Amino acid sequence: MGANDGTWRSQVCAGAVGAEYLLCPQGCPGRQQLLAAVRQMQQLLKGQETRFTEGLRMMKSRLSTLHAALAKAAPEPAPVFCPAPQAPAGGRMFGTKYLVEHEVHFACEPGFELQGSSTRICQTDGSWSGQEPRCTELSTCSSNPCQNGGTCVEGPGQHRCLCPPPWSGAACQHRTQTEPPARSVTADPAFSRKPRCAQVEHAQQCRCEPGFHMSGTAAASLCQDVDECELYQAEGAPRLCAHACVNLPGSYRCACPSGYSLLADGKSCEDIDECALSRDNCTRGTTCINTGGGFQCVNPQCPQPGGNITYVKTSPFQCERNPCPMDSRSCHQAPKTISFHYLPLPSNLLTPTPLFRMATAAAPGRPGPDSLRFGIVGGNNRGHFVMQRSDRQTGELILVQSLKGPQTIQVDVDMSEYLDRTFQAKHLSKITLFISAYEF
Repeated sequence: MGANDGTWRSQVCAGAVGAEYLLCPQGCPGRQQLLAAVRQMQQLLKGQETRFTEGLRMMKSRLSTLHAALAKAAPEPAPVFCPAPQAPAGGRMFGTKYLVEHEVHFACEPGFELQGSSTRICQTDGSWSGQEPRCTELSTCSSNPCQNGGTCVEGPGQHRCLCPPPWSGAACQHRTQTEPPARSVTADPAFSRKPRCAQVEHAQQCRCEPGFHMSGTAAASLCQDVDECELYQAEGAPRLCAHACVNLPGSYRCACPSGYSLLADGKSCEDIDECALSRDNCTRGTTCINTGGGFQCVNPQCPQPGGNITYVKTSPFQCERNPCPMDSRSCHQAPKTISFHYLPLPSNLLTPTPLFRMATAAAPGRPGPDSLRFGIVGGNNRGHFVMQRSDRQTGELILVQSLKGPQTIQVDVDMSEYLDRTFQAKHLSKITLFISAYEF
């Protein structure tokens, strides 16, 4: 169609846009006009992109400000406390923190027995787990504490022995002296000797050597040995010897039981370490443990396999659990490590006394537990002990009631690790106490 009659003239123009071909009415514009149009579109898009980025930045800033304001305005939940527990009459309480998951422990004084829970945990609802502890009085006469025919009489928290002649003492253990001062009654001539006499101003004066006492009449006087061992056995008298006293003519000496040696002070006894001196007879595969007055040969064993729970001995005193199947809950709940410990103790050790500590340590590059729980899980005479947290990562086994020897006591304690309130692992320590027959 011609230009004069209003019709379109078709012309093919090459190179307008890349390698495309455009059909242009009334002919094609120049190359410069097309480039200018492209640049205008690029500027427009760039402006739109800048405005969009700025708007997105402002939106992020406003959201951050709003989040901070809301977090500041919302108060943190108050920590949950449990009511402060009280020590039972005739007993003691261990633990001073009453927040959730913290523990308190209870023990009774000698002569009392604990009824109820020895350990209570503060729960999330603000109440204590377990039962209210109380201490009930034991009958002290049931153990027949009076010797030599004495009669036991119960009293408030204690007993009293009524002793027949010629016995005396708290347990009727001493023979009462019939004539003071105490003298030896042996027929050994070394314990009796003539006095040293001298004539002084028309009078005879006689005296005895130190450690002897004059007896008899002036005409027939005799120096007899003073039995210091018997003299100082009287109730309330100072002790001459830590263990045994041997009377000598004019003096005495102290003796120690087998397995002990006498110290330089002449009265104290010290245990002989047979293990360090290679005086033991432990066979190969066992380990010598020194005890009061002797030694023990030990060879602790790992638990027998049970189901898919097996252990391997990694040192003479430790077992480690083999890897568990992923789906075995019982295996993961079993102790990851089991360690064995042996402690020699004297008889009637003063209480409370820390005996053993458990602590955790994170492996390099791995987060450690954020919560620990300690407990006594086995053994005999458990009422004599409590397990108490000493700091965030450590627990202590504490002796709260004295133990009289000789005896051997087992007590098992464990430590459970938690991360974000999720159980991670458990470690078990099996402790053997060798209580000596003596208080040194």
